[in-house]
Amino acid sequence: MVELLFEDIFTIVGMDPDGKKFDKVSRIEARSEQFDMYMLLDVNTDIYPLQVDDKFTMALSSTLSLDGTPDDATFDQSGRKSLADKYEYVMYGKLYKFSDKESGGNVKIEVYVSFGGLLMLLQGDPSNLGNLMMDQRLYLLMRKVG
Repeated sequence: MVELLFEDIFTIVGMDPDGKKFDKVSRIEARSEQFDMYMLLDVNTDIYPLQVDDKFTMALSSTLSLDGTPDDATFDQSGRKSLADKYEYVMYGKLYKFSDKESGGNVKIEVYVSFGGLLMLLQGDPSNLGNLMMDQRLYLLMRKVG
């Protein structure tokens, strides 16, 4: 069974906070329910439309194999069932930056991932993101809820 590195339900609280830069991409601002995480994420809204107040499950995984077998960095065209079948929107990228941020005595970690130019910032308690590593290849998986 595949073990997810992170999973939570997020609610979109804003879209394009710095203005719309590209026709088919929006930067969503979202907060999670369970772990009180903050996320900025670039999404191709041409193929996966989102709007403020939408709820979605977001998961991070190092593999799409259902048995947890590590990926070999090639696209599997066999049609075999995978973790991606359980989600509606999937991106593959690389964790390229960690930073710590102190706010009111609380230390939060910021994780930055690039999905071929679409970026993600995930900010929250270090204990929720402790199993992520620098230069790690990750799958981001999303599915709308309700």
